[in-house]
Amino acid sequence: MGRHGTIAGRKAAQDNKRAAIFTKYARAIIVAAKSGADPDYNASLKNAIDKAKSINMPKDRIEQAVKKGSGQLEGESYETASFEGYGPSGVAVIVDVLTDNKNRTTSAVKSAFDKHGGNLGVPGCVSYMFERKGVILIEKGDGVDEDSIMETALDAGIEDILDSDEFWEVRTSPEDFLAAAEALRGAGYELAESDIEYVPSMEAEPKNESDKKALIKMIDILEDNDDVQKVYTNCSADLS
Repeated sequence: MGRHGTIAGRKAAQDNKRAAIFTKYARAIIVAAKSGADPDYNASLKNAIDKAKSINMPKDRIEQAVKKGSGQLEGESYETASFEGYGPSGVAVIVDVLTDNKNRTTSAVKSAFDKHGGNLGVPGCVSYMFERKGVILIEKGDGVDEDSIMETALDAGIEDILDSDEFWEVRTSPEDFLAAAEALRGAGYELAESDIEYVPSMEAEPKNESDKKALIKMIDILEDNDDVQKVYTNCSADLS
C-alpha cells in the first residue's frame, strides 16, 4: 500500500470516528432541545451545546440540531434508554443510548453482550452498584491545582476533587452539577469534559487477561454504535 496509502487510510478512519462523535452529540442536542430552543432557559440544552463546542462541532451543525429538536426543522425523533448487564467476570455495565429505533438498538446491544461473554440483564440489575454524580474534568497545568479549584467552586456544591492522571476530576451531586460547571468556566477554567455520569460505588475486575480482552472488545463494539452515547463499567482495571 505504501506510506501514502497508510496515512490516507488512517485519516479516513479518524474522519469517520469524528463524524460518529458529531452524530452522537447532535442527537443529544436534539433531545435536549425538545424542552426549549433557548439554552439560557434550558440547562440540559446548554450543557449539550457546551459539550459539542468542546469537540469543535461546527456551529451550523449545532444550530441545525437545535432546530430539529425544537420542531423548527423536520427531523428524526429520538428516545433515551439505558441497558444494564454483566460483562466477562461479572463486571457491571450500563449502556446509555439515544435511538430512533429501540428494537434495532436493543438487538445490537444484546449481540455485543452475547458475543463477548456478557449477559444483558433487566433494569436495575447493576445500577445499584453506581451513584449518579456530576463529573467535571479539568486539565492540569500552571496555576491549576486542587486548592484553587476548590476555592472557586466550593460554594457551588463541589463534593470532591480527585487526582485523575492528567486531569483534576471534580465531583458534584446531579443537582449542583450545572452551577459548579458555570462557576469553574466563569473563573477561566477550561472544562475538558463535563457530564452527569454513573460512578461506581462497588468495583470488580476481570479474573484473567482473556476476560479483560473480551470486556475491552465488547465496550469498543458498543461505543462504535451510533445509538450508544456512553458505556459505564465498575471495572477497577485499566481498560485503555
